[in-house]
Amino acid sequence: MTLSHGRHYLAIPGPSVVPDRILNAMHKPAPNIYEGAMVEMVPGLVDDLKKVARTDANAAIYIGNGHAAWEAALANVVDRGRKVLVLISGLFGQGWAEIARRLGAEIEVLDFGNRDPIDMAQVAAALQADTSGEIRAVLAVHVDTSSGVKSDIAALRQTIDATGHKALLMVDCIASLGCEPFEMDAWGVDVMVAASQKGLMTPPGLGLVFFSDKAAKAHQPNVSAYWDWQSRANPEHFYQYFAGTAPTHLLMGLREALDMIHEEGGIEAVWRRHAILARAIWAACDAWAAKGELAFNVSDPVHRNHAVTALQLTAPGATDLRRWCSEKAGVTLGIGLGMAPPDDPAWHGYFRIGHMGHVNAHMVMGLLGVIEAGMKALSIEHGPGALEAASEVISQA
Repeated sequence: MTLSHGRHYLAIPGPSVVPDRILNAMHKPAPNIYEGAMVEMVPGLVDDLKKVARTDANAAIYIGNGHAAWEAALANVVDRGRKVLVLISGLFGQGWAEIARRLGAEIEVLDFGNRDPIDMAQVAAALQADTSGEIRAVLAVHVDTSSGVKSDIAALRQTIDATGHKALLMVDCIASLGCEPFEMDAWGVDVMVAASQKGLMTPPGLGLVFFSDKAAKAHQPNVSAYWDWQSRANPEHFYQYFAGTAPTHLLMGLREALDMIHEEGGIEAVWRRHAILARAIWAACDAWAAKGELAFNVSDPVHRNHAVTALQLTAPGATDLRRWCSEKAGVTLGIGLGMAPPDDPAWHGYFRIGHMGHVNAHMVMGLLGVIEAGMKALSIEHGPGALEAASEVISQA
């Protein structure tokens, strides 16, 4: 017997839940891509994306996922043989470093592990040691989806400036855009990459790259015609936005998502909602962790984020809990991505809760109730009062 029949809840940290409004907006015949509504819609869509990114800079849309956005950003400013400094706090920092390496860049890595944010003192030391200015760019992940670690991007900009180094600051906001406060212009970010399938509530398939005028001037001439962001950001014709046929139905969905953000009260209201719901989840996890072996991957709340919470539970408890929640109750939790190799028994000791994009109070309370039921069913020791603690946070919002 199972209680999972009905609408399944995908509580993984991306792709996130796609609202019915967005699905309905996409459920239309293919539009004309040469004139008419689609051609007229895209300039305003780009402007509204910039509002979410908090920038007046340039924006380019690629048909691809976040990995495509990584490559697009690097291809435009990092020549083969150029040096980049990559700051790692989880699997996705490692992934961006690998893309840079395979593009021919020389990689210098500062790896802070899977539980700690960027150490600004180490960054300063690395930049000060680069007396010849060989480092072209500093790559950082705002929120690493695998570890749940959030790094202070404003402080990183200040650190770079304090050393007098001229490196570009390039930031991965794939997990954080639309969930976590991010100020591209105010924080002095030169290049930001994101994607459609997390905080923006749209199916996977759109990679987003925002770049400052400083980054535009650093444009390298050997970038391929497809990755080149110049024509995408400043098109003379509609097809140049996408270097060919537009991803029409994804754009319809993204237009609806941006309308939903506006109707909620703008991106600041969306940030507040994510912050409250994240605190409710943390309150529940604190209660569970008072007894037993459940623990946060990121112990200090200052370094957690409002989109994904990474947790530890003695192996194979995490995998057992995930499977019970999915098979018995219709809730899918995230795997412990990157915390241990999949063939290592320790891999079964981690899981993640995605709370990004289209998420509200009843979804969070239902999610927490299912997790608690799963721990009871599996005799996983845990402290009492989790749902009460979460409801208290929500009741005071």
